[in-house]
Amino acid sequence: MTPDDPALIRGLTQQRLSRRTLLRGALTGIGAAAMAVTLAGCGIKGSMAGQAQEQVDWPAFWAKQKKTGQLDFANWPLYIDQDKGKIPSLEMFTKATGIKVDYMPVIQGNAPFYATIAPQLRTHQSIGYDIVVMTNGWELTEMIRNGFLIELDHSKLPNFAKYAAENVKNPPYDPNNAHTVVWQTGFTGLCYNKKLSPKKITSFQDLLDPALKGRIGMMNDNTELGSAGLLATGVKPVHSTPADWKRAAEWLKKQRVNVAGYYDQSYIDKLQNGDTWVSQAWSGDVFQAQANGAEDLVFVTPSEGQMVWHDNMAIPMQAQHPVDALEWMNFYYTPGIAGIVEDWVNYVCPVPAAKDYILHELEDPDVANSPLVFPDAAIDKQTNDFYVFRNYDEYQLWNDTFNPVIQA
Repeated sequence: MTPDDPALIRGLTQQRLSRRTLLRGALTGIGAAAMAVTLAGCGIKGSMAGQAQEQVDWPAFWAKQKKTGQLDFANWPLYIDQDKGKIPSLEMFTKATGIKVDYMPVIQGNAPFYATIAPQLRTHQSIGYDIVVMTNGWELTEMIRNGFLIELDHSKLPNFAKYAAENVKNPPYDPNNAHTVVWQTGFTGLCYNKKLSPKKITSFQDLLDPALKGRIGMMNDNTELGSAGLLATGVKPVHSTPADWKRAAEWLKKQRVNVAGYYDQSYIDKLQNGDTWVSQAWSGDVFQAQANGAEDLVFVTPSEGQMVWHDNMAIPMQAQHPVDALEWMNFYYTPGIAGIVEDWVNYVCPVPAAKDYILHELEDPDVANSPLVFPDAAIDKQTNDFYVFRNYDEYQLWNDTFNPVIQA
């Protein structure tokens, strides 16, 4: 691999895995105790304190808004197409619409980013961004329930209605996509090294096999770990109860004898160097590892199902250019633009029709034909949403249930 190899420039798994580790205040980033301090510092204290904001007549609001020709876009590092320091998709957007984009890759984690913007949102001030990209989880739930996000005018998003994948429509954390549309998606399943594992891995129950003792990696993000335990015990996480959480934690404690470690972004390295033979894994990272020569790694959707996560575009309250933000969202949900972004990012594309564009126009069959980028309907049916916490007490109870599995 040369120093200017695009795969190396992207940072591949490390940047993205770091983002996933931080997204819900994971143990290696902002833990439960620190999260409570963060929320308290924002004046939120986990209470949805801002939701008493005055009601907004959204049709009247949108009727008054005008296109300005400017868009301020906050995203994660290495999360959009790039070519020699330029961003082709945004340049095409500017050429098509006349809207100039100030693109800022400033989001390093959901919790710390939310901590920086919440004080302004609570006092009805502009945060300087018209679009922010947030992962479904506690912080996005707080933003929605506190009234910190503008409700979208879907009459200005016809491409979303026409081209969006079914698995990004009407998500449980934002019914009817009232405040968000998906930027990128990923799956959490299992991965095994077919040369090292003594058996083909098909189920979470395989993780109990004594032949794998000391060779299994699990995630130290307790949301991912707890969700795996729920699937293993036959429970859909989105509909789970605290009693289900307790049973899932017991299963995970029983499985712990086989676990080599609970990992952050280093799990993919452990798989590649043979320290572990099986691990929880994110689909985009396995795709990238395979593309860089790790042909023995196999991503598995367990028979009990896998998890799906979404990074979402949203418009904060007091955004200065909301119409321009809607124009980008609509522009992005075309097969060509989504295809250009996807061919560089390589997560699960929210626009299925982008597959043909990548295959025939960009001539990249490796991406177009990958089930880790364009999953089929059968995979979608085996995919599950995360639990949506109703309040901070629930969030803390989840932490108290699953953190001991990791910390023991």
